[in-house]
Amino acid sequence: MLGLPSIPAFCLRPRDPRRGAVLTLTFVAVVAVGAFTGCWVPEDGAAAAAWTDAPAPGARRAEGTADREAVARAAAEAVAEGKSGKKAAQEVVSRSGDRWGTVYDQSEYAAFAEGLDGHWTGVGVWAGRSHDGVIKLDEVQPGSPAARAGLRAGDRLLSVDGHAVTGLAVADVVALLRGTAGTPVVLNLSRDGADLTETVLRQRLRTEPVTVRQLAGDITVIKVTSFTRGSGERVRAAVRAAPPGGAVMLDLRGNRGGLVDEAVTTASAFLDGGLVATYDVRGEQRVLNAAPGGDTTRPLVALVDGGTMSAAELVTGALQDRGRALAVGSRTFGKGSVQMPTELPDGSVAELTVGTYRTPAGRSLDGGGITPDVPAGDRVEDRAVTVLGGLGVGP
Repeated sequence: MLGLPSIPAFCLRPRDPRRGAVLTLTFVAVVAVGAFTGCWVPEDGAAAAAWTDAPAPGARRAEGTADREAVARAAAEAVAEGKSGKKAAQEVVSRSGDRWGTVYDQSEYAAFAEGLDGHWTGVGVWAGRSHDGVIKLDEVQPGSPAARAGLRAGDRLLSVDGHAVTGLAVADVVALLRGTAGTPVVLNLSRDGADLTETVLRQRLRTEPVTVRQLAGDITVIKVTSFTRGSGERVRAAVRAAPPGGAVMLDLRGNRGGLVDEAVTTASAFLDGGLVATYDVRGEQRVLNAAPGGDTTRPLVALVDGGTMSAAELVTGALQDRGRALAVGSRTFGKGSVQMPTELPDGSVAELTVGTYRTPAGRSLDGGGITPDVPAGDRVEDRAVTVLGGLGVGP
C-alpha cells in the first residue's frame, strides 16, 4: 500500500526513539526486475520490526549505510538556519548509498505507527519508484476508493492535487495521498500513453492479514498477506483448527513483510522452540527464537514468489532450514537488511540500515532471496498439492 515503509514489535506501539530503538526489516523494496528498482511502501506503513535496546555508542557502522551522526548533524545545522531538517537529512542518506534508508516527518511516522494495526486512511494503492523517479501503481486494493475509480496496476502516477510526484521520495508521495477520511484527492495518471484525471475520496481502510480456506483432502490453506498486529496468533489458531491428520499450505506469496514478532509467532506455530533467525545491529549479533509447543508433525509447504519479502522471507527461511517445510514457487525477493530509527532535531525520524539478518543455517537472504525446494510457475498451488500428495496427504 503506498505510504510509509513498505517496518517486529515486542511492544504494542513504537517507543519514542529517544528512549529506545525499533529494529526494522522493512518491506520497502525494489522491484524484482532490474529495470524498476525503487521502493514499495504500504499506505498503512505496516513494517517488519523488533524492539531492542539501542546499540552502544561508537558501534561499527554497516558498510553502505548512512552515518547516524552525520545525518543528525546535517538536520541540526539545517534547523539552525531555518531550513528543513528532514530535507537535509534525506540528502545525506541519499548520498550515503543506503538503499533502504529514508527520513519521515512527524506525521508520516505517526501514520506508520497507526499502520501496525493494519488500518490506514488513504485511497488503497501500492506503488513503486523507478531509478528515474517514475511512480507507478503496483497493486490496487479490491473494494478501495482507488479500485472504484478504475485505477489499475501499472498506471503511472503523475501528480496528487496538482503536486508533481515524479522524482519524489515515496514517503513524500504518501504524505500527499494521506489525509482525513471523506476528503477528495485529485490524481493525475498516465495509462498506455493517455493521461487520466480521477478524483478519489480518502477512506479509512484495513486489510485482513490472514484468511483460511479448505481444499480437498484435508488441506488447509492459510494465506498471510502481511504481518500486522495479531496475524501470528491468527495463524496459530488456524493451525489448531485444521483437520486432524491434514496438511497446511502457508501462502506467503506477495507478502511484503510486517512486524517481526508476528513473523516469529507465525513460525512458532510450526516449531517447538529453537532458532528462527539471527540479526546483527552494527556488528552485534542477536537472536530470534520460536516459542515452544508448535505443531511439528503436520505436513507443511510454504508458497513463495518474488513478492515474498523481509519478515515473510524470515519465516520461510526458518521453516526451510529447520526441515519443517518445503518451499514451493519461485525465488523470493531478497530483502534482509535491518533498519533502526533515529529522531532528528526537528522531530523527523531517519530510518537507517544497521545490519542484516540470517536464517538458522546462517544464510543471508539480502539480495539473493530464498530458492524454493520445488520450483513452480503459474500453477503453484497445484504443484503444492502434488508435493503434499507425496507426503501422504491430499486428494
